[in-house]
Amino acid sequence: MDRAVVITGIGPICAAGAGADAVWSAVCAGRSGLGPIGSFDASALGMALGGEVAGLKIRDLVPKGYRKATKVMARDIELAVAAARLAVEDAGLTTRGSDGGAQGHAIDGVRTGCQIGAGQISADPVELGRAVSVSMTEAGLLDTREWGTEGEGSGGAMDNLPPLWLLKYLPNMLACHVTIIHGCEGPSNTIMGAEAGALQSIGESLRVIERGDADICFTGGAESRLNPMGLVRMRLAGRAGEVPAGADPACVVRPYDGSSVGVIGEGGGMLILEESGSAAARGARVYARVSGFGCGMDTRPITPGLDGLGDADEDVGLTRAIRAALDDAGIGAGEIDAVAPMAAGMPVLDRRELGSIRTALGRDGFETITLTPFAGNMLAGHGGVTSAVASMAIREQRLPARLNTGGASVAGACGARDAALGHVLVCSGSYGGQAAALVLSRAS
Repeated sequence: MDRAVVITGIGPICAAGAGADAVWSAVCAGRSGLGPIGSFDASALGMALGGEVAGLKIRDLVPKGYRKATKVMARDIELAVAAARLAVEDAGLTTRGSDGGAQGHAIDGVRTGCQIGAGQISADPVELGRAVSVSMTEAGLLDTREWGTEGEGSGGAMDNLPPLWLLKYLPNMLACHVTIIHGCEGPSNTIMGAEAGALQSIGESLRVIERGDADICFTGGAESRLNPMGLVRMRLAGRAGEVPAGADPACVVRPYDGSSVGVIGEGGGMLILEESGSAAARGARVYARVSGFGCGMDTRPITPGLDGLGDADEDVGLTRAIRAALDDAGIGAGEIDAVAPMAAGMPVLDRRELGSIRTALGRDGFETITLTPFAGNMLAGHGGVTSAVASMAIREQRLPARLNTGGASVAGACGARDAALGHVLVCSGSYGGQAAALVLSRAS
C-alpha cells in the first residue's frame, strides 16, 4: 500500500469554538470553553459543569431541501453534520451539500468514502417518558406487556413515541446523514469504540484510501452526553466526577493531577483525508500526513472500582496500539515530538494512560496537547477534535497552550509556543477497552 494519505481539511466543533480558526485561536490563547450546562438543569446530578457547544443551528448548515430531515437528528447527528460541513469548506471542496455558487474542487462521489466514530446515543427523557409513563403498574414497575403493541394484553404504550423516533438514535445515522448530504458513494462505515472510536474511524479511512477504494474520505467522530441519561452513565462509568459548587470552570479539569475531576463535553471532529496525488493535483493545502495507525484491546474491567482497576498502572491495549502505529509509520519512539492523548482528567484513567505512553515511548518527559480543560471529555468526538488540533499544530509548527496539566512525565501549564513538530502521536483508550493510536507527520 504505497498511496500516501494526507489531511486537507479539518472541521472541529466543541465548547472551545466552531471551525479550525476559532478552535485554534481558543487553545492557543488558553481560553477554556467549560461552563454551566445551559440545555437543562444538571445541578441535581452534581455535574452542572460541561463543555457545551453554543449557538448550533443545524437548519442553517444543511441544503434547503434537506431541512425536514433535521427533525430526526439527535444532537450527536447535528454535531457530525456541522463538523462535516466545516471540514468540506476548510478543504476547499464542493459537494451536493454546498451552497449555490460555492467555489472549490467538486468531489467525485463514487471515489469519496465516509467513516465516522459514534457513541450510544442517549434518548430524550421527555420523549421516552411519554411512552413509559403509560406502561407503569400501580407498584411503579414497567409492564412490558403494556409497552408492546402485539399479543394478548398489549397496551401499545410505545405508540406514544414520535413516529420516526428510532431514526434519531441509531448510531449509524451520523454517517448516514453526512453521506446523503454530501453525496459520498464510496465505502462507508460506523465504528463504536467509545473514546477510541474517532481514531479507529480515521484509521479505517486511511486503509480505504491506501488500498485504492477511495481518493477522499470524510472521517472522525461526534458525540454528546450532555443530557440526563448520558451524564448519569458517564458518572457510573467513571468518566466524570462531582464538581464542587462554585468551582472555577477553567481549573476543574487537571489532566495527570490527582486533584482533577472529569467533566463531560460534547463535540464533533471531522477530517478530510485525501490521497496525496489527488491533493497535489488540485493544489490543496495539506495539514499533515497520516503516516501510522494501530489498534489494541485491554480485556480487563475498565470501570473504576471494579476488580482492582485502581491498582492498574497501564492500559495494555493502548500500549499495543501505540507500538503498532509507530511500526506502521516506520519510525522509532524517540522521533515522536509531542503526544495528544485522551487526558480525561480522571486520576485512575490518567494513570493508566500515562503508564502506557511511558512504556510505548520508553521515556519520561514529553510535550502534550490536552483538550479536556478546554472542552471536556467529548467521548467519540474527542479523537476527531484532538486530531484536528494536532494537525493544525503540525502545520503551524506550534503547540497550543496547556492548561492545568502536570505530573511526573508531563510538564505543567504554559502558553502556546513554537515547536519543531515532525511527528505527533494521537492516542486514546476507551471505557470499552478498545484503544487506537495515530502518527501524524509533517508533510514534505
